[in-house]
Amino acid sequence: MYRLDHWIGGRSVPSSNDYIEAVNPSSGRVAGHVAAGTAADVDRAVAAAQAAADDWRRYPAAERGRVMMAIAAALRANRDHLAALERADTGKPMATALAEIEGSAAYFEFYGSLVYLPAGDVLDVAPDQHVFTRREPFGVVGVITPWNLPLNQAARAIAPALTAGNVVVAKPSEVTSQTTIAMAELASEAGLPDGVINVVLGTGATVGEAIVRHPGVRKVAFTGSVGVGQAIGRIAAERIIPLTLELGGKSANIVFDDADLDLAARESVKGFTLNAGQVCSAGTRILVQRGIYDRFLDAARAAVEALVPGESLGPIITAPQFRRVQGFFDVAREDGARLVAGGCVARVEGHPDGHFIAPTLYADVSNDMRIARQEIFGPVGVVIPFDTEAEAIAIANDSDYGLIGTLWTRDISRALRVADRIEAGQIFVNVWNTMSVQTPFGGHKHSGYGREKGIEALHHYGHVKTVTVKVAEPG
Repeated sequence: MYRLDHWIGGRSVPSSNDYIEAVNPSSGRVAGHVAAGTAADVDRAVAAAQAAADDWRRYPAAERGRVMMAIAAALRANRDHLAALERADTGKPMATALAEIEGSAAYFEFYGSLVYLPAGDVLDVAPDQHVFTRREPFGVVGVITPWNLPLNQAARAIAPALTAGNVVVAKPSEVTSQTTIAMAELASEAGLPDGVINVVLGTGATVGEAIVRHPGVRKVAFTGSVGVGQAIGRIAAERIIPLTLELGGKSANIVFDDADLDLAARESVKGFTLNAGQVCSAGTRILVQRGIYDRFLDAARAAVEALVPGESLGPIITAPQFRRVQGFFDVAREDGARLVAGGCVARVEGHPDGHFIAPTLYADVSNDMRIARQEIFGPVGVVIPFDTEAEAIAIANDSDYGLIGTLWTRDISRALRVADRIEAGQIFVNVWNTMSVQTPFGGHKHSGYGREKGIEALHHYGHVKTVTVKVAEPG
């Protein structure tokens, strides 16, 4: 049974309030207690960040890069410990947890290497004017992350924010807080100055809102639900501060009749079951051309039935989400979808109270059904038939979301045509979701705005200032 406190100003700070129970989703039992932060804790964290901001901003770029590289090395050196913490909070398989730790380290490594890029441009305006631009940090950046990929998504925002010269006040989900605290501790040991990363634990309604409303916070990066993103957006609009919002998805996965059917079926199943479907970029709407529809269903059913909850598939991380996914089984029956596989709670030996869902596939779904329109956030995929390329594009774009799209075809001209017309931030052809730290990530429509990852992310963590100098004539 662990007890987790805030990390403020380079040290552990006990809760000034109460503690929240954290439940292991594999066992369904309380595993620890997490500080229930307050607005006063956010005040302390912002003050610590502001005290560190000027020195960190003025660090030589090369030195900032060395610190970022040292953090990456520290995460890798402690990857087994971090993966164990991640598993305790989320229940995900060890291989998945280790991959996420590696991805977290890669963010610090990648952005640490970008400190040598030019920080602005020289503009040719007039012979008697020297005009240049420079990028400057906002100052204190609030980072609010969800429970599905705890350390990875914290690193995804924190690494570019620090590289750009900002300081951070972070709030992980209260149900998956251990690795974010561990990362802050390791960063301090790796040489990050006190106050550059601060972590305040607690609920979104209290701590998250306090971060967004705090007058000392000049930019917020949020990953989570559309509803919370909208609420944050209203506060940010009042305060006139910039946001990066990475929200939900109901991504279309289009399988044309000339595709490698076995590969498409296998990867399509991975697309909605990875991390037990708890990823915003899950390819949960599978659009299949009618001529191969039945054969695809046979191949996809086999791939679904090969997955073993508790081994290749982890639990649903929170109890409310566990109940919500089960509710969609009733919705599917009411809407007339045909169950192909799953559609029930999975019983895992030794974990009678675990939050496991059998990987589930529905067929004969129309795009107006609720299971085709609402983000389920569990290992549930729906298969929708189509006849023509134009119909596939229309169905794919008939969604409130636009995060990713996937195409399966051997026709490169078709792939380029369709990719151009899909309303999504990322398109994959004949491969599912192979994003790296180098590839910008973000959505259209209700999937959010702004971009994380890649060089593009740095543009969202700083102002551009233009300086114009009159060049005097000699004498």
